[in-house]
Amino acid sequence: MTPADLAELLKTTAAAVLAERGLDTAALPQTVVVERPRNPEHGDYATNLSLQVAKKVGANPRELAGWLAEALASTDGIAGADVAGPGFVNLRIEASAQAVVVVDVIAAGSAYGDSAELAGEKVNLEFVSANPTGPIHIGGTRWAAVGDALGRLLSTQGAEVVREYYFNDHGTQIDRFAKSLIASAKGEPTPEDGYAGNYIAEIAQQVVAAQPDVLSRPPEQTLETFRAIGVELMFNHIKKSLHDFGTDFDVYTHEDSMHTSGRVDQAIAKLRETGNIYEKDGATWLRTTDFGDDKDRVVIKSDGNPAYVAGDLAYYLDKRQRGFDLCIYMLGADHHGYIARLKAAAAALGDDPATVEVLIGQMVNLVRDGQPMRMSKRAGTVITLDDLVDAIGVDAARYVLIRSSVDSPIDIDLALWSSASSENPVYYVQYAHARLSALARSAADLGIAASTEHLELLTHDREGTLMRSIGDFPRVLATAASLREPHRVCRYLEELAQDYHRFYDSCRVLPQGDEDPTDLHAARLALCQATRQVIANGLQILGVSAPERM
Repeated sequence: MTPADLAELLKTTAAAVLAERGLDTAALPQTVVVERPRNPEHGDYATNLSLQVAKKVGANPRELAGWLAEALASTDGIAGADVAGPGFVNLRIEASAQAVVVVDVIAAGSAYGDSAELAGEKVNLEFVSANPTGPIHIGGTRWAAVGDALGRLLSTQGAEVVREYYFNDHGTQIDRFAKSLIASAKGEPTPEDGYAGNYIAEIAQQVVAAQPDVLSRPPEQTLETFRAIGVELMFNHIKKSLHDFGTDFDVYTHEDSMHTSGRVDQAIAKLRETGNIYEKDGATWLRTTDFGDDKDRVVIKSDGNPAYVAGDLAYYLDKRQRGFDLCIYMLGADHHGYIARLKAAAAALGDDPATVEVLIGQMVNLVRDGQPMRMSKRAGTVITLDDLVDAIGVDAARYVLIRSSVDSPIDIDLALWSSASSENPVYYVQYAHARLSALARSAADLGIAASTEHLELLTHDREGTLMRSIGDFPRVLATAASLREPHRVCRYLEELAQDYHRFYDSCRVLPQGDEDPTDLHAARLALCQATRQVIANGLQILGVSAPERM
């Protein structure tokens, strides 16, 4: 009996209990919640359903809980039901009913945990979108991990997810980048507002190698050559770094195309139709304050050039015209103002603001020997994705960046996250999978196969805890997807790994010495097979490998 099965049983039983007493069954919530008590002595699961509905139906919560417990206790699969506190019901599940989850996991395999909750929803997920003027810094690296994991997570719930990178190739930063390359190629100091770092010298050398006469051309031609080739080389580096990090994109959209294709003009024309554009001081303004923004935004500046928000408007409209139901933007800590701005833009264009979601990621700091790292020789001023991977590897880098809520800044202790220690969370989870893989190999060597025929033998407390843990996986994924919080998957995997290690220490899985294999050994092997599958599924969502040997 999975938590979902139990929740449905609770709802059906509660409806029968209320109807029997002439009480309003419409008071029952759409979804019934069951939870695992922190103290195992309180039972396998608990529900506060009686407390939720008692007042609505005019009953005493504890009395209602008693009626519910009595009805549940006589139900197949329920070993016991008791009333606790002001109206909680604690439940104990029969071993045979609880073990059904093992069968479910083995049957579903890599699809265990998936649902169709978001089926038919087309989601545009835009993340990283770093300017092509330097390597991806550590903040962008956080989004590379979290954004990719969120995309995988939403896909498990049935959503059609398109990962998109917004290529910022329109603006003064590209000119500053090209001028920095030219200065490096000439052996001159970096311009005051330019970019520094080894990568600038490397790209400048590649441009000169590709176009030997580039520095002897007229200044505008030289600038354009360094801009075009330099941006391409930089972006190729960015894409390779992301690919090596396990993050790939379905679509790369160029900011410049919003202007050259007429999409900006199209967006402004639509806003004029809705009456949300006005002229003031020679500029064209958008009435974003009518839709919750803190101030109106300039769309066309007094010099006739589009303001930055014009590209945002065109880009949002472009996404909607491509058929996306939801547009998720994952932005850095300095972009809080974009939340109201983008939602206001959607409303001004006639859409529900809920079609826009903006997630803001906080800062990331690297710590070595207790001291923060501040410099990168490659980038000149910041820590990069490549620096982090060089220090702790891809798996640990992805895991640590996903593991905490994006609302919180994180400090990454390089010594901890590069260690082969149970103190290292990613090592701890991966070790559980490797240990389970080794166990399966040993069983095969002994000629023992996992079997689900006698799962009723799994009556040990540690076995019950482990089964309830793997049964929680679908709920964890659904909650994490709904809240856009892939870090919940990390925390779940760590708890599951802990439950497995405790089970392994208490319940011998394989026979020892001359001991003959029994049905219990085969049932425990099936439980281990299911646990291994769930850990692998969870790591897959995080984009972290599930090693078979460590």
